[in-house]
Amino acid sequence: MTELTKLTIAQIRAGLSAKDFTAVELTDAYLGAIDAANGKLNAYVAVTADKAREMAKASDQRIAAGEARALEGVPVGVKDLFATEGVHTQACSHILDGFKPRYESTVTANLWNDGAVMLGKLNMDEFAMGSSNETSYYGPVINPWRAKDSERDLVPGGSSGGSAAAVAAWLCAGATATDTGGSIRQPAAFTATVGIKPTYGRCSRWGTVAFASSLDQAGPITRDVRDAAIMLKSMASVDLKDTTSVDVPVPDYEAALGQSIKGLKIGIPKEYRVDGMPAEIEALWQKGIDWMRDAGAEIVDISLPHTKYALATYYIVAPAEASSNLARYDGVRYGLRVPGKDITEMYENTRAEGFGREVQRRIMIGTYVLSAGYYDAYYLRAQKVRSLIKRDFDLAFEAGVDAILTPATPSAAFGIADENLANDPVKMYLNDIFTVTVNMAGLPGMTVPAGLDSNGLPLGLQLIGRPFDEETLFRAAHVIEQSAGRFEPSRWW
Repeated sequence: MTELTKLTIAQIRAGLSAKDFTAVELTDAYLGAIDAANGKLNAYVAVTADKAREMAKASDQRIAAGEARALEGVPVGVKDLFATEGVHTQACSHILDGFKPRYESTVTANLWNDGAVMLGKLNMDEFAMGSSNETSYYGPVINPWRAKDSERDLVPGGSSGGSAAAVAAWLCAGATATDTGGSIRQPAAFTATVGIKPTYGRCSRWGTVAFASSLDQAGPITRDVRDAAIMLKSMASVDLKDTTSVDVPVPDYEAALGQSIKGLKIGIPKEYRVDGMPAEIEALWQKGIDWMRDAGAEIVDISLPHTKYALATYYIVAPAEASSNLARYDGVRYGLRVPGKDITEMYENTRAEGFGREVQRRIMIGTYVLSAGYYDAYYLRAQKVRSLIKRDFDLAFEAGVDAILTPATPSAAFGIADENLANDPVKMYLNDIFTVTVNMAGLPGMTVPAGLDSNGLPLGLQLIGRPFDEETLFRAAHVIEQSAGRFEPSRWW
């Protein structure tokens, strides 16, 4: 039998139903794998072994009674951004030291209501700010992939690096993640996993630590497209506690897999052919275009003219919202408190010690662009450009395009503490060049593993869809997956 931790969610569902193994056996296999590997990969910041076994035992009882739910007995990891009742929830920041909420996020509550088992909390960039998972208070996550003939540690991408690494290294069957500017799709591309950022409003943001409220959206990272479809069905819901969640029916995404894409119009935006794009990325993109065409899709060239302003616009809007959202961390009510001679000094000391360097940088940028005299010049103008970016996509979809195919990242995974990036935040921000437009426009975007570079490292392709049309993305992504095959790292940990 296949090693238990290597089973997909669909295979777990079938195996539990056939009584090939129990949910407790499966959970124990994962807990053993975490115990053996986490010291090297640093994917988990908290492991909830007792809770996991308890949940698995309850799942076995339900399965025996013929009452299995959609994710019954499936062990998942939870990004440290989601509030989990009575369990470590710190957004991987020192400023939330010791915080254990008395409530559950809607997304995780949906998973538990469908029978999923919680293995623990996953590492991430502090407050989801980063593209490499190096800004975490708990240290960087290590990518389970390594370049050929190299022992150099690579980043898993960010901010959901712990989620992507844990799924790729068989430390959970699937993981929750969030995406504000590419934080699901970029780590998925770096680890040969599947990641989908659904349409803004598809999943509730309630109980998820806020970074940029108009951009943040939860989604899953899984091993294959089918698993992503299964997991998103459970995560998505309307929620009265989140006024940005949208009351539209959640389809059976799994039913879309295997449907023909014949006649679909796939748009190829010329603006994504950026200067200096590596030949391997260009070749991979062409391969994806050929796969789509061979499956019967019509390939059309499109223009998204405001793409060139997207990164600059994003790095005004997102820090501005972060500056506002992170004002609540002051040392008064919860988390870290560093004393001072008066309340003002206590605020200053707490925030100086509690926030890491990247979070401080973004708060300062955000506070600057919102300040008197600069609000109109920066923030207001950025919001106008954001409307133009969304309009570009609207026009493409109005012209009949069903989905858009682009590269997911400008390169494969890079090294931890890469000298070219460590001291140049702008170069680091360029990792989001293909992904931020999707958040600015509130659209669904999905990354699928599509090949390996010359060093044997994974590369992904991105599909962008119409609002609330994730089904088309699953159909097209399944075609890419069938054409490209699946990829997994060689175990060294």
